[in-house]
Amino acid sequence: MSFKLTIQGLFTALMIAVGLPASAQIAPLSEPLSVDNALNEAVEADTEEAAQTTASLDPMEQSEGTPTLTKADVDDWLDGYMPYAIRKADIVGAVVTIVKDGEILTSRGFGYSDLESKTPVDGYGTMFRPGSISKLFTWISVMQLVEQGKIDLDEDINTYLDFKIPDAFGEPITMRNLMTHTPGFQERLKNLIIGDPELNMSLEEFLKASPPPSRIFPPGVTPAYSNYGTALAGYIVQRLSGETFDAYVERHIFEPLGMERATFRQPLPAEFEPFMSNGYKSASDGEAQYYEIIPMAPAGSLAASGESMGRFMIGLLKQDTALMKPETWREMYETIYQLSPPLNAMALGFWQLDKGDLRIRGHGGDTEFFHSDLNVLIDKNVGVYVSVNSAGEGSGVLRFALTTDFVLRYFPEAAAPVGPRLETAKEHGALVVGEYESSRTVATNFAAIMRILGQEKIAMDENGDLLLPLFGVETRWREVEPYVWRNTNGLERLTAVLKDDGSLDYVTFEPVSPIIHLSRAPWYRSLSLMTPLLAGAIGALFVTLVLWPVRAVVRGRYGKSFALTGQDAMAHRVVRLGVVFVFAFLLAWVMAFQTLFTNLTGLGPGFDTQLRATQFTQILLYAGFAIAVWNLVVVWRGAQSWFAKLWSLVLLASIGIVIWFAAANGLLSLEMSY
Repeated sequence: MSFKLTIQGLFTALMIAVGLPASAQIAPLSEPLSVDNALNEAVEADTEEAAQTTASLDPMEQSEGTPTLTKADVDDWLDGYMPYAIRKADIVGAVVTIVKDGEILTSRGFGYSDLESKTPVDGYGTMFRPGSISKLFTWISVMQLVEQGKIDLDEDINTYLDFKIPDAFGEPITMRNLMTHTPGFQERLKNLIIGDPELNMSLEEFLKASPPPSRIFPPGVTPAYSNYGTALAGYIVQRLSGETFDAYVERHIFEPLGMERATFRQPLPAEFEPFMSNGYKSASDGEAQYYEIIPMAPAGSLAASGESMGRFMIGLLKQDTALMKPETWREMYETIYQLSPPLNAMALGFWQLDKGDLRIRGHGGDTEFFHSDLNVLIDKNVGVYVSVNSAGEGSGVLRFALTTDFVLRYFPEAAAPVGPRLETAKEHGALVVGEYESSRTVATNFAAIMRILGQEKIAMDENGDLLLPLFGVETRWREVEPYVWRNTNGLERLTAVLKDDGSLDYVTFEPVSPIIHLSRAPWYRSLSLMTPLLAGAIGALFVTLVLWPVRAVVRGRYGKSFALTGQDAMAHRVVRLGVVFVFAFLLAWVMAFQTLFTNLTGLGPGFDTQLRATQFTQILLYAGFAIAVWNLVVVWRGAQSWFAKLWSLVLLASIGIVIWFAAANGLLSLEMSY
């Protein structure tokens, strides 16, 4: 999700004030999950070949001369597409694997696995980190145990655990909830990624090290993508099978599929080190990064070669009976948990990624440095996997554009025309316009500030089309069915779901509709309201603080004495000390966010100490407010000027606004489980 520069600017200004480096400025924890056609356009401009693949979304225009999916054709297409694309996205290296009819059609490497030594990516042999695509292995493992009668998808998961998930909302969490990302957990950040192998912990140690994340939605109601939920499922597999999770996957998935160069084990086993690609922030940065340790291993620790991922896709497409029975495969693919029709939804563990009448199942995946997508066209016996080894400036754009353009090139029937705008567009659009927060969020601790920093604004143009950015680029959505909008330059759809009384419940859009809902931000967390008020409050407090020594210097320069005496003089000075307290509170949080947003691997024991110290600075904030109240009483009881009396109100209101901002965004929480 995109972060809002206005609020970010306030924190950045405070960072500058204390001399923090630019690297401390707030940056998003993850990339937005939507498509940007800017990359496609750039690729089109670069080569005629790429232009032919994405020139139109109208199947009537693409029906003639549709390329045949052969190794020669797809290799030529990738040669015209990928080299420019990774340069444009500032990415060091990438792998693209295509399977068809039970064989690996091609597995191509682009760029470098080691930039310093200029080692090229080997499309078959180089190992990348597929991130959350790892979850598919976890869900297959779960369904194998369902077949054996060891797991009931609708049983309380506490039945299978040796610790308890606390009760909430009067309903238990089931394995089905975990597989559809509807257990209701808020996001878990602590130890999401570890950079130091010495700090590695087992799956069991991680899950028992701190309380489960708070449940903020009733189970089965709201999709809120959950790494923690997947980790729980993997731990249940481990307990019920009697094998460690990584050993279970090796024996029951890797071996039957012939995935010889794949592992969940951490740190990376020595036998795989020669084949492992480095991870990078970007090609322009050029510095090889650490091997990311994922304590919630079932959610994202896989390392695998292009060939191994190709063999995995072949297994998915042939519905390999060495893994599961045909009816179990059908259950995973065809059980659609539809909350927001007609948009794509969650299947059992798989994302539904249908394009037109093409049935597609798959998953995306992100670590800090590797970014991947896997799509299998289950009725065409075709699969495509792409992974890049750098965040760069457009890794999400590249991988989504590639999979979309691949489908449009070889299966143009997926590209249905956008269609005419409904007459109800303006009426229905007016209901949707506003500021929204993601259901994948944090609500009960300091990281709740992500809710406001990640707010998205939906606007409407003069024609009644909605405006919602995708990958930071303004995108227009046209209403083509009642309360269903279509990206005017793509295949994605957006829908608004209403409550029984006709009011808006939530909005969601493809491709994130299976795992995220957007709910309207409450007025007291509205970015458009909070930004000017907080900016004004900080400005007033800053002016008060700066003018204190300035006025003293001016009085000294002109030989003027301080006009106030007694309690009035004391209040004048002490209230400025209260302002210092407020800034101390804010700066302490800025420094905490420097750690949070700069490097997720910093969220370990050392950060806990910093966090606890930062939380206790709220005492200073309350003290500053109390001093401002006392100052107001003194000023208004005395004989000071009307301006002084007015400014005492401004100071009190300004500190009150800071308290409001802090309370609404989790900065007054003492919770240490994050």
